Amino acid sequence: MADNHLAESLTGGLIMLKEIAEQLPPSERKIAVYIMENPHEAIRSTANELGELSATSASAVIRLCKSLGLSGFQELKLRIAGDIRNTSETDFTDFASQETQQSIVQKITNNSIRSLQETAEIMNYEALGKAVEVLQQAERIHFYGIGASGVIAQDAHLKFVRINPSTTSSSDYHLSAMMVAKTGPQDVVVGISFSGETFEVGKVLELAKQKGAVTISLTSYGLSPISEIADINLYVSPKQEEVFRSAATSSRLAQLHIIDILFMCVLTADYDKSIQLLDEVRLGINFVKQRSKK
Repeated sequence: MADNHLAESLTGGLIMLKEIAEQLPPSERKIAVYIMENPHEAIRSTANELGELSATSASAVIRLCKSLGLSGFQELKLRIAGDIRNTSETDFTDFASQETQQSIVQKITNNSIRSLQETAEIMNYEALGKAVEVLQQAERIHFYGIGASGVIAQDAHLKFVRINPSTTSSSDYHLSAMMVAKTGPQDVVVGISFSGETFEVGKVLELAKQKGAVTISLTSYGLSPISEIADINLYVSPKQEEVFRSAATSSRLAQLHIIDILFMCVLTADYDKSIQLLDEVRLGINFVKQRSKK
């Protein structure tokens, strides 16, 4: 029943195709363009039929699904069907000169809502499940990001250290390299970069892989150097920042959203143990507060 409900709620196929189309090989790009232009026909087709309709092949359709990180053509069709059902009139908007405060409030709110919605729509539940499993079993966890992504790494650190005292984070390249140099197969390193192209994050993940640690990337959706390095890829809404960097706020919220999802999934996977750990942390904080008042 749960699997059927999940299948019915899948969306994000058209978003994925739009964002990744230009990065695809020619045959896969032809299929992506055909699907975006003819979504209703695509979801009624088999892989063989779609290959014929797009003047490619069934094997190219399967390769496209693999490039999208999906389990197969059936999942792609389910996601496109969900997109067709859930068309939204709300889209990302940028700011103009002399924008009114009321308009800014509305636009930021709409952009944030849309970013969270699209992040949920493109969720790869297989990758999410793998990430939760390795984080739950990890001896040590290290989060790394630079600039705005460093803030996300720090937020993740503050959450996960409550249930895993060996959790660390850093926005310093050399400090992260020193921490990751001591990791091993039982450890997890999470690299955070909205662009997916931050050189330092990529190098830290490469070092982690050399040490045998499990690597997770958190980037915007699409093929990127960092997502190619990581063992497990998690994505946020791929909308790019506009003239006034309005989406910088939205992308940050989407990244925080993924961290919240990871934390709650790990916490509830072993609920009783997690509640005990959280209670211990809470008692410690209350003790410090009481001592500071004296």
